[in-house]
Amino acid sequence: MTYPKSLFLSRNRSYLLIVCVVFVTCFAGCGNDDFSDLNQYIAKVKAEPKRKIQPLPEISVVKPFIFNPKDLRDPFKPLEQPEQFDAAPEFSTGDGLKPDTSRRKEELEMFPLETLQMVGTVTMKSKLWGLVKADDGTIYRVQIGNYMGKNYGKIIRISADKIELSEIVPDKPGKWRKQQTSLGLTE
Repeated sequence: MTYPKSLFLSRNRSYLLIVCVVFVTCFAGCGNDDFSDLNQYIAKVKAEPKRKIQPLPEISVVKPFIFNPKDLRDPFKPLEQPEQFDAAPEFSTGDGLKPDTSRRKEELEMFPLETLQMVGTVTMKSKLWGLVKADDGTIYRVQIGNYMGKNYGKIIRISADKIELSEIVPDKPGKWRKQQTSLGLTE
């Protein structure tokens, strides 16, 4: 069914007329000149006693931090690791001193001993354990017989203020020697 064009135009005009009437009626209600409620509120606020304005809080001065890289390693240089030699049986010393390279390495053996810090001790089941902090921020619990450091350092004694180790360090190619060292309490 088709509608004549004149009927279509007349419907659109009537819709347009209805929309215009609705808008005009809505805006006509906004033209009220009664401000009595607003005037009452202003009079009430003016009648209240004046309050003292609080002063601004003092700004605390941040103490400057002075960076002292004296004892820190240069982050742009590679880590220095002691030279380690693979001890072949034909090059071992006469007394047979050499590291056990076949045993599974412990977690603290991946850090040089210089980067490890003893941060305390803990007693569990009447046994003294040492607490060692690695340079990645992780704290490890160690006991006598554990290994740490790059030079096959075996823990031989733990006291309240230090951890003593026996290291096997390269002396010459194929030659090894024992060395006693300790890790002191730092914190």
